[in-house]
Amino acid sequence: MSDTLDPDRAAPDHASDAPILATEAVDEDPPSSNQRRFLSAGHWAFASACVAYSLFHLFVMNVYPLETWTYRLLHLGGGLILGFLLYAAHGVDEAAPAPRRSLASVALLALAAAGVLYGGIAIGAVWVNGVVLGNARPLGWAVSSFGVPLTIGTAAAVAHGWIFADHRIGRVTLSDLLLVVATLASVGYTIFFSRQLQMRAGMPMAQPGDMWAAVAGVILILEAVRRMAGLALVIIAGVFVLYAFAGPWLPGIFAHAGYAPLRFFSYIFTDNGILSAPIAISSTYIILFVIFAAFLQATHVGAYFVNVAFAAAGHKRGGPAKVAVFASGLMGMINGTSAGNVVATGSLTIPLMKKVGYKGQTAAAVEAAASSGGQIMPPIMGAGAFIMAEITGIPYTEIVWAAVIPAVLYFASVFFMVDLMAQRFAMVGLPRSALPKFGALMKQAYLFAPIVVLVWALYSGYSVIRCGTLAMITAAVVSWLTPNRMGPRALFHALDLGARMALQLVAVCAAAGIIVGVIALTGIGTRFSALLLGIADQSQLLAMAFSMLVAVVLGMGMPTTAAYAVAASVIAPGLVNLGIEPLTAHFFIFYFAVMSAITPPVALAAYAGAALAGSDPMKTSVESFRIGLAAFVVPYMFFFSDSLLMQGDWLDTAHVLASALLGIYLLSAGIIGWYFGRIGWAARVLLIGGALAMLDAGLVTDLVGLAIGAGLFAVQRRLVRPQDVARGAD
Repeated sequence: MSDTLDPDRAAPDHASDAPILATEAVDEDPPSSNQRRFLSAGHWAFASACVAYSLFHLFVMNVYPLETWTYRLLHLGGGLILGFLLYAAHGVDEAAPAPRRSLASVALLALAAAGVLYGGIAIGAVWVNGVVLGNARPLGWAVSSFGVPLTIGTAAAVAHGWIFADHRIGRVTLSDLLLVVATLASVGYTIFFSRQLQMRAGMPMAQPGDMWAAVAGVILILEAVRRMAGLALVIIAGVFVLYAFAGPWLPGIFAHAGYAPLRFFSYIFTDNGILSAPIAISSTYIILFVIFAAFLQATHVGAYFVNVAFAAAGHKRGGPAKVAVFASGLMGMINGTSAGNVVATGSLTIPLMKKVGYKGQTAAAVEAAASSGGQIMPPIMGAGAFIMAEITGIPYTEIVWAAVIPAVLYFASVFFMVDLMAQRFAMVGLPRSALPKFGALMKQAYLFAPIVVLVWALYSGYSVIRCGTLAMITAAVVSWLTPNRMGPRALFHALDLGARMALQLVAVCAAAGIIVGVIALTGIGTRFSALLLGIADQSQLLAMAFSMLVAVVLGMGMPTTAAYAVAASVIAPGLVNLGIEPLTAHFFIFYFAVMSAITPPVALAAYAGAALAGSDPMKTSVESFRIGLAAFVVPYMFFFSDSLLMQGDWLDTAHVLASALLGIYLLSAGIIGWYFGRIGWAARVLLIGGALAMLDAGLVTDLVGLAIGAGLFAVQRRLVRPQDVARGAD
């Protein structure tokens, strides 16, 4: 870690005593590079559409339930439509000129318009004939002819956005409007024939129209994911789609008979695929808690959380780094993404870390490692906990309870790292005069009330949806005790913000559903389970290590929600077949899906921190991996002892928690090279060995780790001399 400090950096500067306070900006999500910003009437029209999207979900969940397929399809279709309007195909710029129209551009746009508009008109005619005119028999010409034009037109509209980019920041392009129409047509067909599709999808009686509507839908989903979440998930989903057709030519466990396009695409757009668990959770729990998070942001609770962290830890050694740990834990309760957490808190903590002497890449790495832990911080845990509850059937409250100690251990590991780093390099804190006053902030402790109500309602037996709704109402009521009162305008803003925040997760969950559908159809998950069983014949621990690698690799470049959903579909059945408890198996996978956000070479959270710090993204990702390295042992700890997941009695849980904390501290000291003073490589290796011995919470292994820690402590404190220890060993 000798490169942690910049040797050319001047001494920490505390000349300015201006109070450091998080402002409302902490609660605002900065727009991405391709996110449009509408003005005047356009802004209010789009915001109203977002508010309607949020209110629709709240109404259906709390007042008037809809048929499952219809509700999920409306959730998906609305998310895609808003996504295409808000996110451009490429980056946007306020100064960008209007693009020049070439003959090729006009021709491609005309092809797209002809196909999409024909498909849209045909599906519109089907709806008018069936709903308005009441005819039971659908229009034959429309159902039989819409598919090919719609699919070709959709593909052409996507290609037009790629090739002939319009970088104007407030202008919705014609090709994007055509994608909106294509979404209406694809989703409209599926909703209209949903009852029939529940019987015939994936079967020999499936109709060509079923296939073409699904093909267009898959194209739209992948394009939406590319715009909102990047290429990584698109590539992985595309590989899985190709795998469904390439099975006959693949070797070993990957081989399968292959599937006809009609069977595959009609199957994939059902509740076995795109409408399966990820979208089921996205359309209920995720959208509910994203809107709840938007309510908290609209009342500026995030800024309050960060100010509390500054007041509590800002004056300690390496203060801003510890603030990052505390603030990221608090923000993680309301923020659903690792990268979003980095941007929210890192915009304040990273410059301050650099101010007290941290190198830019280290400041960004600390923030990335801390922010990634927000995904495992109860009670919301991003969105993964809801998907885990759906997949496993384990009650959400039990998952939240089980997550407490792993979350504590994660943040403890990062805290130990930054504290030991601060000791080794003589980091100082910020002056108290430049920090918020803790006593004054505690007078506003009622701002924690929405979280308290949420936890209370969960453990009082209310449904998760009712709990989220109560917490949302509490946030609005509490706001009246602050200057940020939630009136009609703030309520409108919160509902608007909630819909915008949910769009990426809607697209990501739909893409994850494609992968889940391919896994279910081809049976690769079962064959993968057999492979894990074969590995476990040699060592169950080896099978777990293999699962860790798969979870981390699948998660690289993907949001945690999708990473966990995909990894759980592939790996979890195999781990359960090995005799591992479902809760332990799924937490193991979930934990490493979270850690993929700071694992090189594709570490989204580290890249977000690097952008704020102006550091090299790859070096930052390596540094964040090193800082979070101690956290990589935590899943193995609860693999060896599920008492860490609150599955044992209190005495066992207390024992393994104490053992885990000591082991993580020894590992952190060995990695940083500071254990009550600077230590050499021999002592570092001993500490790391002692820490790894404590993975298994047995008495003998605990005594080994404790003996190594106590022996080195005695040497460091000059209680004994190294030569005395060596003589005693003779």
